Amino acid sequence: MLNKPGEKHQRPHAILVAYPLQGHVIPSVHLAIKLASRGFTITFINTHSIHHQTSKAGPHGEDGDDPFASVGKSGLDIRYITISDGLPLGFDRSLNHDQFMAALLNVFSAHVEEEVEKIVKSGGPPVNCLIADTFFVWPSRVAKKFGLLSVSLWTEPALVFTLYYHLDLLRLNGHFGCIVVLLSEKNSNEYGPVLLQDAREDPIDYVPGIQSIDPKDIMSYLQEMDTSTVCHHIIFNAFKDVKGADFVLCNTVQELEPETISALQSKMAFFAIGPIFPPGFTKNIVATSLWSESDCTHWLNTRPPASVLYVSFGSYAHVTKSDLVEIANGLLLSKLSFVWVLRPDIVSSDDADPLPHEFKEETGDRAMIIPWCSQKQVLSHPAIGGFLTHCGWNSILESIWCKVPLLCFPLLTDQFTNRKLVVDDWKIGINLCNRKPVSRIEVSENINHLMSRKPMNNFRKKIEETKKMLENALTATGSSEKNMEQFIKDLEVTIQKRCNKE
Repeated sequence: MLNKPGEKHQRPHAILVAYPLQGHVIPSVHLAIKLASRGFTITFINTHSIHHQTSKAGPHGEDGDDPFASVGKSGLDIRYITISDGLPLGFDRSLNHDQFMAALLNVFSAHVEEEVEKIVKSGGPPVNCLIADTFFVWPSRVAKKFGLLSVSLWTEPALVFTLYYHLDLLRLNGHFGCIVVLLSEKNSNEYGPVLLQDAREDPIDYVPGIQSIDPKDIMSYLQEMDTSTVCHHIIFNAFKDVKGADFVLCNTVQELEPETISALQSKMAFFAIGPIFPPGFTKNIVATSLWSESDCTHWLNTRPPASVLYVSFGSYAHVTKSDLVEIANGLLLSKLSFVWVLRPDIVSSDDADPLPHEFKEETGDRAMIIPWCSQKQVLSHPAIGGFLTHCGWNSILESIWCKVPLLCFPLLTDQFTNRKLVVDDWKIGINLCNRKPVSRIEVSENINHLMSRKPMNNFRKKIEETKKMLENALTATGSSEKNMEQFIKDLEVTIQKRCNKE
């Protein structure tokens, strides 16, 4: 009961700020709907850029006012606001990644702060909490400034969260950011040159909740020697800020990562509430796609069950031209049918046609090459038998839900750690290649190995068991459902305590 004695019941009001990348926007939108369906008022803050892209990609190809309008008709209270991310609408964020990240680090917070202040002072329903993506560097500071509770939304596995959270341990033990500062030759009290020392290559076995992990399986940013980049600044500052959060919501399942989650829960109010899917799974009632979606259904309907490989490298990461050419030739050699989502900027916005010459002619009618699609609809089609993926977390959860084994080709950030979970821990997929550079022969062999229906392939059995974990977690008595109920209860108790003090 969020009210003082004698007052009417006040539903909780949360401002939710989505990180402006599609892989983060998708679970943020579905979390907003989930919380609104449980009585919350949600004010959803999106960027002008993401709003423009999703609106343009929709069936009418023009900016709409409110993507949550249809949700509102069903009685859910979700208000919608867009603000600038600090860059012009036409700026190519994909081609200019570092400038985009710098704007999010240095400029976006001022726009958010200004908007939060407007909402808090607007005279509308009193705001109780700020829900924001963990990768923002300001949520707990902004929440504290306006007297709000801070809820951090983590859209990746708990394993990735805990590795970032324990950066100090990785530094202390020489597995990350190994900088040696020498004393000056002239004065022993002065610092002299800085040397970079190679990081340790032995397994990491001292992080709470992780038995052991190989350094090649930690996130790409933690494998780099240069830690002065804008992305490193974001990571360092975000994981300082999250230590001030009141609650952390994580898009994972307790049973998938029990030890890691348990260790985190001993340090903070950490709730595994995943998978955060829309109610109908394949039917999005709120637009989240950044590109116009091609319909593959008719073509897939002509293919035998589990005979088609789905290939997609997500909405943001890039593939090198040489790797793309080897993968393309590996697909040719495999002789299998495939749907390949080839984003217009998959190599670069400057390379509109990165495929080998005559590739499309050689594949003939056994391939469908498209710029974008509804991934959940394709994965849930019975003709799909495998998924060649960059190992984005949303893609992994969706593939598990559809019981489609994975062929892993991580490109960036958490994808290397996600690959470890898929291949080494859960055994629901294999690696596309075990060495660099990518080889077309190895690509072809591994495609055929994944798609084989031989009894020795345990991927399908394992992925059915893993799907069951996800299903069970979302039942009325499941872990994710109970965690969500506990989070809401704890949130309301904390809000009520604050009300009573005022």
